[in-house]
Amino acid sequence: MHIRMKSAIAAVAMGAAVMAGNAYADDAATCSEVEFSDVGWSCITATTAVATTVLEGLGYEPKATVLSVPVTFASLSNGDIDAFLGLWLPTQQSMIDPYFNDGTVENVGVNLEGAKYTLAVPTYVFDAGVKSFGDIAAHADKFDSKFYGIEPGNDGNMIIQGMIDDNAFGLAGFEVVESSEQGMLSQVEAAVRSDEWIVFLGWEPHPMNRRFDMSYLDGGDDYFGANFGGATVYTLAHAGYTEACPNVGALLKNMRFSLALENEMMGYMLDDGMDPQAAARKLVEMHPELVDEWLAGVTTLDGQDGAAAVKAHLGM
Repeated sequence: MHIRMKSAIAAVAMGAAVMAGNAYADDAATCSEVEFSDVGWSCITATTAVATTVLEGLGYEPKATVLSVPVTFASLSNGDIDAFLGLWLPTQQSMIDPYFNDGTVENVGVNLEGAKYTLAVPTYVFDAGVKSFGDIAAHADKFDSKFYGIEPGNDGNMIIQGMIDDNAFGLAGFEVVESSEQGMLSQVEAAVRSDEWIVFLGWEPHPMNRRFDMSYLDGGDDYFGANFGGATVYTLAHAGYTEACPNVGALLKNMRFSLALENEMMGYMLDDGMDPQAAARKLVEMHPELVDEWLAGVTTLDGQDGAAAVKAHLGM
């Protein structure tokens, strides 16, 4: 159901519930379908899978659709998507600002702190002298004048292209090779097996930090931000969504992760070959305390104890 329709129905239902003296969960049937965007990064796939698993346990019908970052923001703005767990700031600030400024997208809150996102190289390349952005151009031949990015439209690719266009660090003449996350990681893996030089987008949380002996490059503060592109990850919703669907909104506000948690779940997915939903179930089963934290003040679709329902759903 389109969010604007949801909002109208929910407003009527909420008014009726208040008049009857009932809790707001009584109107949750109008919000039973929850639409998420998953931009295809393992970290966002992981957290989205956890959110959908919990919502299923509460009796909702969540759905995740893979969209690019620009399409995600536009879809949130026009109400085609309800929520997104992957706004990385400051790197995506210029992309999200128009939607914050026109009031069509709501910042629900922080879901992860301490992330990072910038250029990286295998440690043997770092040890050979490429320790900062300013060292890259001198070795253009070894890098084949290429940066390996991820999907088209991604903010990281755009930042790299901006450096090339500005001839920052003498990088004019380089190109960005766009691919999927897995495509980029396969390229890194192939380069590492052959001891070849490669410079690529790296970030944490992600199992790449355990899979590869890799090092992040210094000197990119003006483009990726300080502290190696140090980032905070936020949850977004369509403007008015958490008011129209306050029970889901409470869950989204409560769901916070850590680097260790996300690395663990992505390890289940990428190293152990588990599908995202199975990995999400295992993560929650391994950390039962999360259910009580995330479900504080949250009920099922029909107003019952939320934590108890999710534990029963997962067989905990």
